Amino acid sequence: MKVTRFLPKIFIVTFILLLVSGLDFSLQAQSDEEEPSLHVGGAVRFNLLLNSYESDINAQDGQFTLDTWRINAVYDNPNGIGLNFEYRFYPTFGTHFIKQGWLQYDFSESVQGQLGITQVPFGNLQYNSHNWWFSLPYYVGLEDDHDMGLKLTKSTENWQWDFAYFFQAEPEGPVGGNGSFGTGGSGRYSYDVIPNGNTSLTERNQFNVRGAYQLGNSEVGASVQYGQLYNSVQDDFSGQYALALHADLNSGNFNIKPQFLYYSMDAINDAGNDVSTVAMGAYGIPYQVSTEAWIGTLGIAYSHDVDWGPITNLNFYNDFSYMQNTIGEGETLLADGTTLTLDENFQSTIMNITGFLLSAGPVFTYFDIAQGVNQPWLTDNFGVGVGPGHEDLGIGDSDYNIRFNINIGFYF
Repeated sequence: MKVTRFLPKIFIVTFILLLVSGLDFSLQAQSDEEEPSLHVGGAVRFNLLLNSYESDINAQDGQFTLDTWRINAVYDNPNGIGLNFEYRFYPTFGTHFIKQGWLQYDFSESVQGQLGITQVPFGNLQYNSHNWWFSLPYYVGLEDDHDMGLKLTKSTENWQWDFAYFFQAEPEGPVGGNGSFGTGGSGRYSYDVIPNGNTSLTERNQFNVRGAYQLGNSEVGASVQYGQLYNSVQDDFSGQYALALHADLNSGNFNIKPQFLYYSMDAINDAGNDVSTVAMGAYGIPYQVSTEAWIGTLGIAYSHDVDWGPITNLNFYNDFSYMQNTIGEGETLLADGTTLTLDENFQSTIMNITGFLLSAGPVFTYFDIAQGVNQPWLTDNFGVGVGPGHEDLGIGDSDYNIRFNINIGFYF
């Protein structure tokens, strides 16, 4: 069946779900015991932005868009069986895809298993940031990543342990107005390695272990990730891994999220040659990412309750990220086939988000000042930065770019 024929059915089903999304459905039982329940909800978000990048500001630098709309379904059953599902639509990017979708079973009060498209247990969870933009690990697939596999979570008095195996990345969605599938698998929510040009790589057989020690309502932990990159032309596997130290600290109204991580990929192109970048994609758009780097992040937030009509809380934050590529000196081969000769490693990437979240009932609004140097989304040259930077590629100076962004979301 062609995707273009299937899309109307998706929208019809989605419309029906929207009609009933504000309701909680309780399945009838024969006793007064806890009953199974199904909640269907979702969100609609709008985005207002103004960019100040390398070029002079023009009419295209200010936009007001429908950012996304989504459908959520959560099922709980007292026998321990559950379901968590979320599907998203991004009109601006012409794509839609599943974000998460897993079956779960509670073996006990302290042990839960999940099977399906579930969050990768790596680093600070659920997010390593407080803002709408995430932090730099997200842009290399190491924050709020979701893949296809199974996960086991065990909680004790002082520890939470996560063990996971992922056979592959989450399914891709279509991109573009014609219903064709995304560029090499880039129609997705979280960044994954995708085939691009003469480097036909995909992620396979990934293992994750995460441990976090609980200190009251704070935690300190470490994460290990090891997996494979499969080249379909060479029919060969190579390795990739990531390590992280992280903490999520709460004191009064303050929250602090420090994290330090290192990752490395042993990537080869279709000719069997080592490459210093891989293609990663999300939202229908791929770009090149360095195969080896370390990233340090620090997020600080202050929550303040208010009573201003419907407004109940203001959460002020600053999230800083720094990424240092550790390869690239000398002659280096990129995933797209380009050869560069550099005197030093790829340029570093800096990202800083200052802003606040305004909470008013079901409406959550992020006011962000996003600043970046070689940040792949904060530039007129999309995608440049987490691999070769502007100066590495000879397309100009690495400017300090700014975007003012307001994201307004209604969640139900």
